Amino acid sequence: MRRPGAHPPSREERLFQDAAFGAPPINRAVIGAVSGLMAAAIFAVDTLAPIDGAVAVLYVLVVFLAGRSHRPADIVAAGLGCPFLTAASYAATHGFERLDASTLRAFVAMSAITIASFLAWQNQAATATLAKQAQLLELSHDMIFVRDLKGAITYWNAAAEQAYGWTRAEALGEPADGLLRTRYPAERGEVEAELLRVGRWEGELVQLRRDGETLSVASRWAVQRNRQGAPVAVLETHTDVTERKRARQAMREAQAELAHAVRVSTLGELSASIAHEVKQPLTAIVTSGEAAARWLRRDVPDLAEASAAVARAVAEGKRAAQVVDRIRTFLTKDATFRAGVDLAALLEEAAGLVEHELQKHDVLLEMEIAPDLPPIEGDPVRLQQVAVNLLVNAAQAMSGQADVRRLSLRAARDADCDGVLVAVSDSGPGLPGDDFEGVFRPFFTTRPEGMGMGLAICRSTIEAHGGRLWAENGSGGGAVFSFTLPVPAAGAEG
Repeated sequence: MRRPGAHPPSREERLFQDAAFGAPPINRAVIGAVSGLMAAAIFAVDTLAPIDGAVAVLYVLVVFLAGRSHRPADIVAAGLGCPFLTAASYAATHGFERLDASTLRAFVAMSAITIASFLAWQNQAATATLAKQAQLLELSHDMIFVRDLKGAITYWNAAAEQAYGWTRAEALGEPADGLLRTRYPAERGEVEAELLRVGRWEGELVQLRRDGETLSVASRWAVQRNRQGAPVAVLETHTDVTERKRARQAMREAQAELAHAVRVSTLGELSASIAHEVKQPLTAIVTSGEAAARWLRRDVPDLAEASAAVARAVAEGKRAAQVVDRIRTFLTKDATFRAGVDLAALLEEAAGLVEHELQKHDVLLEMEIAPDLPPIEGDPVRLQQVAVNLLVNAAQAMSGQADVRRLSLRAARDADCDGVLVAVSDSGPGLPGDDFEGVFRPFFTTRPEGMGMGLAICRSTIEAHGGRLWAENGSGGGAVFSFTLPVPAAGAEG
């Protein structure tokens, strides 16, 4: 039942509904029987009744009734048969000897029948076209409905039935916004004004199903106009994007969780890196302190040795403080500290710092440092940490092999880059595969206890000093890590 006050559908809308939902079914045999009886009755009255009028015009009703069969052949049969009956009745009652007013009435009746037949055929063809269009709409997976300018639904396709839960009979005549509880991205009046101004509108709506579930739909509207160009209805096509939006939201949440996990992991790795960097000088402080205590506990305390041990502890404490300062500088992205650096002395000191680690892994260190190494500019603490990390990594890489564990540290001038080349090579198993760049990616490690941050930090340090760090496998086996550092130009300020 149509809601009170609902706008009655136009003729075009009624035709569309009949085509979409099917006109009231009438049996073709019934149409044929009724048409035949009606034609016979009209013929009898026109032929036998003493009526001086255009009774034959009533054959138009037979033509229109034949049009309800939805078969062109029935219209053709009525369009040819009714004029024939008109002519037969005229011949039986008047003959063809003379022409009078009856002749004119018969001609008018046959003309009316012919015109009615043509109009019925046109109407049937238009209905067939609408039926094909309606069938296409019914096949669509999109929800499609038509509403009048007051919002009352006049067409409701099968997909809308399935998606929203209301049948056609329940939806027809209902206000679309009230039925679906539509929420708009802007004011409803603004949307309607844009629709009438442009003729179409697109946007995303939130609507409610019959069971109370919320749907997000991508909506497209188009205005239907009459022959005078006035808007009479709105065609709405909706695509359900609820699952797509949920998937996008889930993906955003997963990305946020992943970013959080990466941040937590990075903080953990950074904490481990800081602990690793600070542990070495702290271990040296403890070792020097214990040595000083042993010298003082002797029957005759050796104050000179104890004083030297304490001095070493103080020096390592200062070095630990420098490491912390450099880490703070690194985290705050301050400019890299620059000073003149004696690279030969720096490398020898680094070798001394890892002596305990090399003894632990039973590694023999060979050093070849050219005597003519030029001074460089840079952060001595960070550069020393690079050398320490490369030496420790090499020693740990050989920890599981039975052969002699040999580690080499070489430094010399490099004419190719007009700087200094430092190489750390080992006799271990070498780097797996051919992706040597992969070892410098953050969190890459081949050891279960490894953090995978050391080499990434080493590369960033060397690149911050204008150099380059790379890895390769040695020709005789083992891995080789090399880095270059530029030599300041003559006369440059240090």
